[in-house]
Amino acid sequence: MQTRFIYFDLGNVLLRFCRQRQFQQMADVAGLDPEQVRVAVMESGLHEMYESGAVSTAIFFQRFCQATGACCDDQMLRQAGSDIFWPNYSMIPLVAALRSAGYRLGVLSNTNPAHWEWISQGRFGLLPGYFEQIVLSYQVGAMKPARNIYQTAVACAGVEPAEIFYMDDIEQNVMGAQQAGFDAVTYTTTDALVHALRQRGLRFNY
Repeated sequence: MQTRFIYFDLGNVLLRFCRQRQFQQMADVAGLDPEQVRVAVMESGLHEMYESGAVSTAIFFQRFCQATGACCDDQMLRQAGSDIFWPNYSMIPLVAALRSAGYRLGVLSNTNPAHWEWISQGRFGLLPGYFEQIVLSYQVGAMKPARNIYQTAVACAGVEPAEIFYMDDIEQNVMGAQQAGFDAVTYTTTDALVHALRQRGLRFNY
């Protein structure tokens, strides 16, 4: 079936990021060890609650401070936890070429309010303006690979699931998309992604 909409994942597809950098920067602000930060954020379930929209930004940092005993400025902690991204430079000309060729583009990502605010304030050029639809886990109330986030993406795109091409660096999320009817591939390199798009008959000046 013809590809009529293309969804991109954010982390390690459009943008690179470093989770260890997040832990170190938050630790520096809070006066903690990075491992304490990792445990408080990742092993407690707090990360999943935040990215699925179950807790607000204020509650996230409140619970983080309660779990670690930290007492620090919320805004500094928020910046420390968000300034962890940089562009996947090889993707920039590809996105621009696809948009110039008239393809409809969107973002489908697990993320949280603090990270999206950081990303979407003009730091990364193409984001968010090059994308027609933005489907984010914290807004939907579900994280990939839960089926309903893909269903929301279908509704936003206004096409059949099989007409959506999606790429994600996490195999589990790709499988979730495929189970929802998407044409989905695992992102490894931009060259491999370009090859997959051209195999599907897409034409663009890249």
